[in-house]
Amino acid sequence: MTIPEMLGQSGILTVLGMCVVFSFLIILICFMKIVAFLVKAFGWDKEEAEDTPAAAPAAGTAQDTAVVAAIAAAVKDKT
Repeated sequence: MTIPEMLGQSGILTVLGMCVVFSFLIILICFMKIVAFLVKAFGWDKEEAEDTPAAAPAAGTAQDTAVVAAIAAAVKDKT
């Protein structure tokens, strides 16, 4: 097998591999669009009110305030 024949085969193999990858990407994009359509159609993208407790944000706010106070104290001690 000569060098030009090997280069020709490698070019064909490269193009074939790229076609396989791009076709898989197209299939993946189509599948994701179908899933997004189904999620919107069945209403699975909406959160229900009973799943999220109302007290959770208040606890997070108190913890955030404590973290901010600790950082402020550490910065104040450095100066």
